[in-house]
Amino acid sequence: MIEDVEGPILLFDGVCNLCNQTVQFVIRCDKKEAFKFASLQSTTGQNLLEMMHMPTSHFDSIVMIEKNHVFTKSTAALKVCKRLGGFWVILYPFILIPKPLRDAVYHFVAKNRYKWFGKADQCMIPTPEMKKRFLS
Repeated sequence: MIEDVEGPILLFDGVCNLCNQTVQFVIRCDKKEAFKFASLQSTTGQNLLEMMHMPTSHFDSIVMIEKNHVFTKSTAALKVCKRLGGFWVILYPFILIPKPLRDAVYHFVAKNRYKWFGKADQCMIPTPEMKKRFLS
């Protein structure tokens, strides 16, 4: 399944408004259309998590899978910035900050994301143009 997908796969919390906005941002900025997407709650997302030996019931992190490597939390976010290129590449040097410090900030935002940005009743339904970027 992963071998059939070219480019990175981004798994996200499908009911999190911040996560949905982030996916829409990545879609807009990813001019090469390299990223593919699936919600963590979807069958595809759950299957990918299982394949990568990741927990399937804890949705506090985006997950980026690329070439059978898994990146989570701040590392995933910074890898996304690097892959987007352009202006966003300037954020990648934050990877030099020790992971526990980066992830502490990530965890703080993740812990408060529903309170600050809200929660949808259901996963985002992609527009027809976006649909080709989503794994099913």
